Amino acid sequence: MAVKKWVKFGRFRHLAFLAVLLVFVLVAGCTTSTDGTAQDGGQTVRLSIATGGTGGIYYPYGGGMASLLSEKISGVEATAEVTGASVENVRLVHTGEAQIGLVMGDVAYNGYHGLKDFEEPQNIRVLFVMYPNLMQIVTLQEYGIESFTDLKGRNVSVGAPGSGTEFFMNAVTKTLGMSYEDFSKVQRLPFADQTNAIKNGTLEVGTWVVGAGTSSIMDLATTEKIKVISFTDEELEKITQAYPYYSKAVLPANTYPGQDEDVPVPGVWNVAIVSADMSEELAYNITKTILENTDKLIDIHKAARGTTLENIAHSPIPLHPGAIKYLEEQGVEIPEHLIPPEAKSE
Repeated sequence: MAVKKWVKFGRFRHLAFLAVLLVFVLVAGCTTSTDGTAQDGGQTVRLSIATGGTGGIYYPYGGGMASLLSEKISGVEATAEVTGASVENVRLVHTGEAQIGLVMGDVAYNGYHGLKDFEEPQNIRVLFVMYPNLMQIVTLQEYGIESFTDLKGRNVSVGAPGSGTEFFMNAVTKTLGMSYEDFSKVQRLPFADQTNAIKNGTLEVGTWVVGAGTSSIMDLATTEKIKVISFTDEELEKITQAYPYYSKAVLPANTYPGQDEDVPVPGVWNVAIVSADMSEELAYNITKTILENTDKLIDIHKAARGTTLENIAHSPIPLHPGAIKYLEEQGVEIPEHLIPPEAKSE
């Protein structure tokens, strides 16, 4: 009898071992590596795309990217995430909490070099250039604000904390000889909140650094008589001389209801970044998928017209080797300063 009990227990122990082994195999087959690439076994690769607030262009643009990558690349599931935008996105990609980040070029530059808001160089590379952002400082006509210097003594939102908008506004304010202390009140609101605050009278001026025709300004312009603040040639010259990644730009007339004249403003290009540790194959496939399907992104927002092969020259930091591989296949000559150290050593 004792022998029979031992035999039964032995069989149970064997089955339990097999069950544990099966669970281990299943769990291992569902994991992904830290660079976002698949382990052996063909499991799903999940990509988090760090965008911005729902009232800007990053979020719908990132949503379009997520749909394309999930549809076109076998085994990939991509999701657009709402974030505090550029500064936060650089950090998220650097730490691996996000695999792709949509970022303003000035923030990417300072992140890569470990300047300003970044205590150390961030481990990032560019896949492609998206479109230009324009600084759009918006108020209501009734306030009589005509120029940047007229912001003195006003209640101003400088953009959400950790956003590229606030980063840009801080740089411009200092360059033009002012500081946040010159404003009667400083608020740091996301785009949609700026629109609502101006509508309800708790904010006089909102700051947007986004593509032309952003939804939250359009929303404001449909119910209120807005004024987009223009910059003088002298102001634009100071800004572009101080920061090589900023450029002179124009917000075209009739971008928004009631805005019937061109508005000179400073601008900066947006880029899609990934970790330098992402596999070359995955970076190549992402770049190829986006640049060969830009028509789908343009259907979502016309700003995506700037997502072209040629505009890669506007990247403020080096490209990922996977992106370089695709671009060179398309006949694009890569400037020396955009080739990363890991590609030069090969």
